[in-house]
Amino acid sequence: MFLDLDKKDRAAVAVIDDSGAQLTYGEICDFSAEFAARLPARSLIFLLAENRIGSLLGYTACLSERIVPLILSAKTETGLYERLRDLYRPAYLWAPEEMAFPYEPVFRAWGYVLLKTGFDSAPLYEDLALLLPTSGSTGSPKLVRHSYRNIEANADNVRRLFGLTADERAMAVLPMHYTMGLSVIASHLLAGATLLLSGRSLLDRGFWAMLKEATSFTGVPYSYELLMKMRFTRMDLPNLRVITQGGGKLTPEMFTALAEYARDKGKRFIATYGQSECTARMAYLPAELALEKTCSIGIAEPGGQLSIIDETGVETFEGEATGEMVYRGENVTLGYANGLDDLLKGDENHGVRRTGDLARRDADGCYFIVGRLGRFLKIFGLRIGLDEVENLVKAEFQADCYCKGDDERLVVLVTDPALADRLPAFIEEKTHLFHKNIEVRLVDKILRNEAGKVINQ
Repeated sequence: MFLDLDKKDRAAVAVIDDSGAQLTYGEICDFSAEFAARLPARSLIFLLAENRIGSLLGYTACLSERIVPLILSAKTETGLYERLRDLYRPAYLWAPEEMAFPYEPVFRAWGYVLLKTGFDSAPLYEDLALLLPTSGSTGSPKLVRHSYRNIEANADNVRRLFGLTADERAMAVLPMHYTMGLSVIASHLLAGATLLLSGRSLLDRGFWAMLKEATSFTGVPYSYELLMKMRFTRMDLPNLRVITQGGGKLTPEMFTALAEYARDKGKRFIATYGQSECTARMAYLPAELALEKTCSIGIAEPGGQLSIIDETGVETFEGEATGEMVYRGENVTLGYANGLDDLLKGDENHGVRRTGDLARRDADGCYFIVGRLGRFLKIFGLRIGLDEVENLVKAEFQADCYCKGDDERLVVLVTDPALADRLPAFIEEKTHLFHKNIEVRLVDKILRNEAGKVINQ
């Protein structure tokens, strides 16, 4: 069974959610068998995820019983959901009961309902296990194809990295449709630990009550911004042993503040780095280096290997260097899918991922991300494709624009004054990026060369 869930202590508590409901490892295994009896093996299913038990059960049942889920947020925009549905034609849907769909109900449990869509099950590659959008927030139908080995290798790498045991009680607050959220879930289930699964806002009193019981917390930069405003570092959290971060780059000030907090309170602060294309995590900074190597992503996780290809094309694995960072490991995913036919494709990456990140490796072998080679940003854990945002604006408003920015702000250049006030709300709706991190600049003209590429902007 997936993650050896059937070999865990059946009576051990696997998950507790916001409502106080809990589930044992034995109950997860029993549910998986019941779920699988309702639909054919190797079916393609859309899982509309929320951080609650019904969603988690759908995920574990699918992977245990070789059903292939495409995991989307339950709050996915209708237009994007319909585009993905028409393109990938799922045979079933696992969704919260309160959501309305014109499909045949097959099975209900834990506030979720299994719906038969009427589409025929498509043929799928034998080792295809999971599909995640690369940039679902901006409407791209491109998916990342994960194998069973990818997910289990990542879970085992993370288990080894953190030294996870069955005694852990991990806060699982990152969304399930987010690759790092799934990594937290899979690694702790592999360890036989208990997940404290929460869909609450970090501003909610219930979140803080649950955090007091947790031994670890995983957040993205935006999470820590909120926590710091609430004086997180002054709170009495005696059970909390590890705080870890991924999903984007912390400011040097925030990084140092968390490292000092961990040192002063006898905890460990471990910064990590990853991509969906590598089943989440790929690198980590050992806790003992947190104050010495500010903002470093550290070294490859157990089971992985990092290298740099410099501007001359030479690849090196040690010594000081700057260039594109490359990752190797069994957690490197199979490749992408842009349509239904791609779900029959096998492994196109063969364990190697050119990250598209410009990195510097220091004399001690620690890596620092210094820029991006591709046209995308990563702001508070959201991966924002600049070309995709441009296409959204052009399609909606028939107006020329150009997008750029950094890991704190998306900048949109436009020539139409009427768009200056309208675009922040539009882009926030499409990308879920907070409007204060969107800057619209009015320009006289967007300059392009003969090939149509923007110049001098």
